[in-house]
Amino acid sequence: MGMGPGFGGKQLPQRSSHAVSFLLGAALPTALLFFLASDRLGEGFSTISASWRGNGTATVLQTGAGAAAPPAANRAAPAHPAQDHEVEFAGFAELLSKVATEDRTVILTTVNEVWTRPNSLLDIFLGGFRDGEDTAHLVNHVLIVTVDAGSFHGCKAVHPHCYLLEVKSLDMNRAQTFGTREYVEMTWFKLSIQLRALELGYNFLYTDADILWLRNPFQRISVYADMSCSLDNSKAKPVLLDNEFNGGFYYMKSTSRSVAVIKYWRAARARFEGDPIDQVVLNTIKHEFVTELGARIQPLQTEYISGFCDFQERLDRVCTVHANCCMGLENKVHDLNNIAADWRNYTRLTPEERRKGDIKATAPSKCRKSMGWA
Repeated sequence: MGMGPGFGGKQLPQRSSHAVSFLLGAALPTALLFFLASDRLGEGFSTISASWRGNGTATVLQTGAGAAAPPAANRAAPAHPAQDHEVEFAGFAELLSKVATEDRTVILTTVNEVWTRPNSLLDIFLGGFRDGEDTAHLVNHVLIVTVDAGSFHGCKAVHPHCYLLEVKSLDMNRAQTFGTREYVEMTWFKLSIQLRALELGYNFLYTDADILWLRNPFQRISVYADMSCSLDNSKAKPVLLDNEFNGGFYYMKSTSRSVAVIKYWRAARARFEGDPIDQVVLNTIKHEFVTELGARIQPLQTEYISGFCDFQERLDRVCTVHANCCMGLENKVHDLNNIAADWRNYTRLTPEERRKGDIKATAPSKCRKSMGWA
């Protein structure tokens, strides 16, 4: 999750290595799934990318024999119950039907007013679809969720598919700053609209708007998984599921299990003291999705679904680049713009020139500095 202005899947400040985990549960034995069972609520498997028909890199994790549940301490009663807010979804189903692919898949992102301003993150985000490989057609299936009139009008100025999420019990007319009550609540509100999409029979790929798309990421998502989620660093721990999940990029297939996952995730908030964002809860309970719900989880390797936490400079492999592990909107914009320029230079090369590997992505220097990293 990126940091700074905004609200979709953001990461808490880290004062040490970015691989430090919030996970409190025990390690889980894992197993590969080689069967194609599904009870999805929608229709068929996604065909948004031809390579979905087979992907040797996909690893899907399900329950293993003797898997341990999280310690009882993690199940302690909360200091206060999770807040329920009145949210309306008027017109959402109709918009989904217009935006989704033939197999009922939609790309969801969330923005605030600051991110929709000219030359800010929304422009970079949409530019990635325009300049990426096998991504231009996907922009027609992007639904941008906004939370106030300013962000809605900013969205409509640059994109045809914008949805105003009405939240009556909170004041969303001002920018949500990291750590504020509005910020925290918005990390949870996105789960409400995602749950609604799943219940309506739509698959979704949620992506933060501070992610630059270079290639079609569906090529790396398994059709076997109920949920495929990005990581901060896929090499930090030997078992992929034990690595830190990043709630800024994940795919969910419309199945009874995925619906149960979202409901379980939201309900788990009540276990925690303080006011945690959704990602903190996700990393504490993710093993329970497997052990308690039987969900099929695919952690996405940072070699392909990348970010500033575990930066990948090889432009011949990376599909997406997330401005996570970064404090400050200006720093995100600066470093993502550098990578976008590197990518445009890379795509102008001949196949022979690309194989030489001379052009690499510029390191996110401003974001690293914002984190206090050398």
